[in-house]
Amino acid sequence: MRRLRNVKIVATLGPASNDYEMIRALFEAGADVFRLNMSHGDHSEIRVRHQIIRQIEKDLERPIGILADLQGPKLRVGVFANGEEELEVGQSFRLDLNDADGDKSRVQLPHKEIFEALEAGASLLVNDGKIRMKVIECGDDFANCEVTVGGTISNRKGVNVPDVVLPVAALSEKDRKDLEFVCQLGVDWLALSFVQRAQDVEEARHLADGRAAILSKIEKPAAVKSFDEILAASDGIMVARGDLGVELPIQNVPPIQKRLIRRCRAVAKPVIVATQMLESMIDSPMPTRAEVSDVATAIYEGTDAIMLSAESAAGSFPIEAVTTMNNVAIEVENDPNYLDIIAAQRGGKRESVADGIVSAAREIAETTDIKAICCFSQSGTTALLVARERPHVPIIALTPLMGTARRLCLSWGAHCVMSGAVERFKMAVVNAARAARKEGFATEADQIVVIAGVPFNQPGTTNILRIAPCEERLIFSSGPE
Repeated sequence: MRRLRNVKIVATLGPASNDYEMIRALFEAGADVFRLNMSHGDHSEIRVRHQIIRQIEKDLERPIGILADLQGPKLRVGVFANGEEELEVGQSFRLDLNDADGDKSRVQLPHKEIFEALEAGASLLVNDGKIRMKVIECGDDFANCEVTVGGTISNRKGVNVPDVVLPVAALSEKDRKDLEFVCQLGVDWLALSFVQRAQDVEEARHLADGRAAILSKIEKPAAVKSFDEILAASDGIMVARGDLGVELPIQNVPPIQKRLIRRCRAVAKPVIVATQMLESMIDSPMPTRAEVSDVATAIYEGTDAIMLSAESAAGSFPIEAVTTMNNVAIEVENDPNYLDIIAAQRGGKRESVADGIVSAAREIAETTDIKAICCFSQSGTTALLVARERPHVPIIALTPLMGTARRLCLSWGAHCVMSGAVERFKMAVVNAARAARKEGFATEADQIVVIAGVPFNQPGTTNILRIAPCEERLIFSSGPE
C-alpha cells in the first residue's frame, strides 16, 4: 500500500461511507486518515466506524490514523413564531435573553456570555454570514442591532461574533463526554473546535491525558491573532477555512492559509487544509477547475494533509472524490516546479543535534543515489523533523509503537512501518533495509540513509546517521555496531 505522493488525505466518514466495503475502498483509493465528525452520529455509530477502520488496518497490515473532530460550542438564535422572518437592510433588530418566540423585530439569543462580551460597533453574523448586523447598543441581556446585510432568518441559525474574544470554553459539556468516549475507543488525534487561545488547547490536553494528540482548528480571528501561542500548545493544526471565511473577509483566507502552513512546517508540526476543497463532488463525479487548483495550491504550499468533508461523508461520489485528490497530488508532486517551490520554503531554526542529523540526511539523500531516509522513532519526533525537511526521497518511519505509527499517518511523506524494539544500531540498520525492500522502496543493490537515537527507545535522542546498503550481507560485514 505504498502511496505515490507525500501529502496525506483525510476523509470524513458519514452516511455515504458507513460500512466495511466503502471505508476499505476509500483507503485503497488514497485516504490515509479517517475523520469521525462528532457533530453527526451518536456514540454507537462512531464506535462501529472506529471498529471497521481498525479491522481494515488489521486486514491490510497498514497503520491507519483516526481523527475525532469535536463539535465545540454552538451559538444559535432561538425560534420564531412563524418559523422564519425576512430582514431588510437598515432595519433595527434586537437579540435578547427573552425566551418568547421571535418575530420581525427580535429573537432570543440564549447565550448570556455573548452579551457580556459585546461592544457597540461589533459585528454579528447569522447563518454562516448570510445575514449581517452591527451592534448599535448593548447590555448584559440584549443587543440592539442594525441589519447591514438582509435575508431570511429562521429557527436556530448559527451566530458568529468575529470581533471579540468570547468568554466561552472551547469544550462544551457534550465535547467533554465525546472526548472521553473517543479517547477510550483509542483515536489518534482530537480536533478541537472554537479555539481562541492557548488555554483552550491546554484544557483539552489535560482531559486527553496523553491518550490522543491535540489538533487545533483555526477558524476564528482570535485564533489567528494568537496563533503562535496556540501552535506551541498543539500537536498539529487544521486550517478550517469555512468559519474562517465567514468571520474574516473572504480575501484574507488565502494569505492566512499560506502563513499558517509555513509556521507549522517551521516547528515540524503537521497541518491540514480543510473545507470545501472538492465541494461540487458532493453531487458531481467531476470537480470544478477552481477546486482542482485549490487542492493543488495547498500542496504547492507544503501542507501535510488535505481534507474531504461532506464529499466523502454524505456525497454521491466519495470514492471519486478521494481518487481525484490522490491524482491531483501525484500530478503536482511530479511537477519539477514543485521541488523548487518546496525547497525555497525550507526554513525554521536548526539548533539541536537532531536538527543537524535530519538536515544532513536530506542533503545526502538529494546529492547521492539514496533511495529512502529511514528513521527510527519512539515518539514520532524524528520522523516529524525529517518531514519538515521535505526531502526528495521517501521517508520510512519505523517505530515499535502502533500509536506513533497511526499519528504519523497525518505527517507529510511518512510511510509508517511497525518494527520491533532494537537494542543495537546494526540491527536497526538491518530492519530498515528489510523494510525498504519489503515496501518496494529499494532493492539489494541500493543504499538508504538510516537515522536513529542511541540509546534506543528513549524519545528525543536522535544522534546518529549511517549510509547503509540494503543487502544484509554487506551490512553485517561493515559498519559500527
